[in-house]
Amino acid sequence: MNKITLIGNLTHDPESRSTPNGVTVCSFTIAVNRKFAQQGTERQTDFFRINAWRQLGDNCAKYLAKGRKVAVVGELQARLYEAKDGSTRMSLDVTADEVEFLTPKGQEEGGSTYSAPRTQSNPQDLAGFTDISSDDIPF
Repeated sequence: MNKITLIGNLTHDPESRSTPNGVTVCSFTIAVNRKFAQQGTERQTDFFRINAWRQLGDNCAKYLAKGRKVAVVGELQARLYEAKDGSTRMSLDVTADEVEFLTPKGQEEGGSTYSAPRTQSNPQDLAGFTDISSDDIPF
């Protein structure tokens, strides 16, 4: 089983693109601090490139920005590539299954303001339900 869970902050704004078939993919990098530091040194940080596909990618592109904290669950892949200087490098990529936005509304650290999608409540949507106050709840 290949499953990884990460919590970190975006290092830059997400980049969204579409495949030739019209499938959306959103890519961003998160910085994840290690739990402990060696004595006399700063804590180390690992960087992971995240790829979110389809609707998840659309939501990430729309609501995430540099500095925002996210939790990502997905599949880890090590990818080798050749850098501009000709050296071979490795990148840790995660194909996201789940992305949870952890930066609270109003405490944004990045550029644009986050606001969750809002739905208009329609009285017909509440058919069969009774509105109660918190005083009516027995616990």
